[in-house]
Amino acid sequence: MATALVVQNTRNGGPGRWAPWLAEAGLAQEVVQPHAGARLPERLAHDALIVLGGGFMPDDEERAPWLRAVRRLVDEALERAVPYFGICLGGQLLAQHAGGEVKPSHGTPEFGSVRLTLRRESSDDPLFGGLPPEVTAIQNHVDQITRLPAGATWLASSADCPHQAFRLGPAAWGVQFHPEAGADRIPNWGEARLTAHGADRAALHRHALAAEPESARTWHTVAQRFADLTAD
Repeated sequence: MATALVVQNTRNGGPGRWAPWLAEAGLAQEVVQPHAGARLPERLAHDALIVLGGGFMPDDEERAPWLRAVRRLVDEALERAVPYFGICLGGQLLAQHAGGEVKPSHGTPEFGSVRLTLRRESSDDPLFGGLPPEVTAIQNHVDQITRLPAGATWLASSADCPHQAFRLGPAAWGVQFHPEAGADRIPNWGEARLTAHGADRAALHRHALAAEPESARTWHTVAQRFADLTAD
């Protein structure tokens, strides 16, 4: 079975529903938690690389010193066209490291289930092609990608955050949202942080539960397609 290296940057930021979805599609996962002291490998001896979210900027090595090692693995994935999927921080890291721009506390924060619009460029994308023109996904961010790297294919946007998804080269994707997260994660979010941004946790949870069936179908499809890339 093919194996993905999954970088988990925070205690509660695991692969969520993507873990069983990827496994059922034939992609096992080795989850490494450098925030808890685990060492990242020097070389990428895996069939895919997934970098999950976290409340850091992509170059915040003071709070997350392992990000230097993550960038090295991203370089290797890009050089060898190893399938890469970056979620939230992982997507921002891909964008910034490849020459784009990420700004802290920029624009309007997004929390809970948010509707995304797929761009025309997504129509022939290996992961996003053929999805409905509008989809929903869980969001939990205040930082934002403000410029994509040169040569990136812009795939999706939302009303408050233009750069929701992009592809770089043949096999590297970055997303601002959380396809691995279902509505069940929202009750565990810090209520004080949400309140400070004018968001109501209970209302976010109710809204996300209503959108869950559609969201799960969409991101299950994307997870399966990503796993399929490792068999090519």
